[in-house]
Amino acid sequence: MSLKKDKEKVLGEVFDDERVKSFLEYEAPAGVSTDFHLLEKAYRGMNIDNFVAFLNFFKDAGHDLDATNPDGKTMVEVAAEHGHGVKYVEALKTAGAT
Repeated sequence: MSLKKDKEKVLGEVFDDERVKSFLEYEAPAGVSTDFHLLEKAYRGMNIDNFVAFLNFFKDAGHDLDATNPDGKTMVEVAAEHGHGVKYVEALKTAGAT
């Protein structure tokens, strides 16, 4: 028996502003900073252009770019650990993250 994927991965998807803003509505799991969770969801789910737009909405909503995960790492630190994260780290720092 073969297993069928329930949906196809979409690469290079461009979101409109409403779709980008929808990432501000995710609830964080217990014990995880809401701000970090939102950043991580956007980082993992958006291309760099959408992520830059998200960061503007994130900041305008009063969220913390330097929020940490349960291990005490910021999104800058997490993204820096990934080869594809370089542009995301730059975007975070440009937006004001340390």
